[in-house]
Amino acid sequence: MASKRGKQTVRDMFLSMLVITAVAGVVYIFIPHDDKADPVKAVDYRVELATARRAAPYPVAAPSGLPQGWKPTSVSYTGQDGSGWHLGFLDPDGKYVAVEQSTTPAKKYVPDVTQHAADTGRTEQVGGREWQRWEGPKYDALVLHAEDVTTVVTGSAPPERLAEMAAALKTAAASS
Repeated sequence: MASKRGKQTVRDMFLSMLVITAVAGVVYIFIPHDDKADPVKAVDYRVELATARRAAPYPVAAPSGLPQGWKPTSVSYTGQDGSGWHLGFLDPDGKYVAVEQSTTPAKKYVPDVTQHAADTGRTEQVGGREWQRWEGPKYDALVLHAEDVTTVVTGSAPPERLAEMAAALKTAAASS
């Protein structure tokens, strides 16, 4: 009798697994899903930009006039510890580009936001301003020093895209 019950238990378990697999297959087939959908959602950063421009002790920069295809993906402003402004984008090729600003000393701030990039000693004219070129294992960067703020354009995008973002940056004073 025990052997018959053991066979029934294995058989029942196999049938249960077959039913569960069939139900899961039907659900997968009939529930709509888009494998081509972009998992990264664009963010509207206008409110955070206006807030940061009122609160920051420096002119907050954001791009103006970027060509189509740039997607804003992240935004933040913290008023403590250096008053940090962050605005992240994906360029038209899907590479990451970020605008970072802070009153934190550049020697500490730039390696932090660029994931350990180092100053190459080279400069580049972008948008009528002289930017320092930094290179790193993960991100490269363009760095602009002003009296009270360091502006960094960094990311995994190629140097041309970083320069495109840097050239598009405007502050409230510059755009009015």
